[in-house]
Amino acid sequence: MTTPIPASGLSGSSSPFELQTVVSPLFEENAYLFALPGSREAVVVDPGLDAEGILDCLREHDWHLVAILNTHGHADHIAGNEAMKDAFPAAPLLIGEIDAPMLTDPVLNLSGLAGAPLVSPPADRLLREGDRFSFAGMDFEVLDIPGHSPGHVVFVVRVTGHAPVVFGGDVLFRGSIGRTDFPGGDHDLLIRGIHNKLFRLPPGVIVYPGHGPVTTVGHEKRTNPYCRL
Repeated sequence: MTTPIPASGLSGSSSPFELQTVVSPLFEENAYLFALPGSREAVVVDPGLDAEGILDCLREHDWHLVAILNTHGHADHIAGNEAMKDAFPAAPLLIGEIDAPMLTDPVLNLSGLAGAPLVSPPADRLLREGDRFSFAGMDFEVLDIPGHSPGHVVFVVRVTGHAPVVFGGDVLFRGSIGRTDFPGGDHDLLIRGIHNKLFRLPPGVIVYPGHGPVTTVGHEKRTNPYCRL
């Protein structure tokens, strides 16, 4: 378990909530747990292979999980879904509608190709571009940015009085972008989505990626060598 490099080192931005990151072994995938200060209601984005570490973190902070959000359906981002649903059965599982079949198909989620097939419970809600919902006192907006996977979505989180924050999955990394050589990948589509959606957000917006350290929209717009059109 670790906390990402603060985005304040890049832009002066700060997060509006208490956030913990559980980094799963093997793929170094970031699962994010977060709640408003003083609240016991928490949300998880992309629970990965270290499900027990995520549950330990919830217990340590006395947080009750109220939602499970998946940015996409690759195995390293959905591996902990079942454990989360077992521990918090009332917490809905949300994913983009195009990636939803990957939850229950080891070939589509790539775990079968790796020789360690796994599946997730099916989604409770399917998401599309522009969908909005609220959990734990926070407002979420869905951006559809395919290219790493066919139905990859990004979550823009807003808390009153604070700049928005992005949970970006495997779209945009610090100094890099998500792979596009997996089945259903599309490099040009990914780059267009980054420019047309993420890069239109204010430069100080924090981006919490699915792998590696935290970054900001402005930092990547200025320096990321992979994001040139």
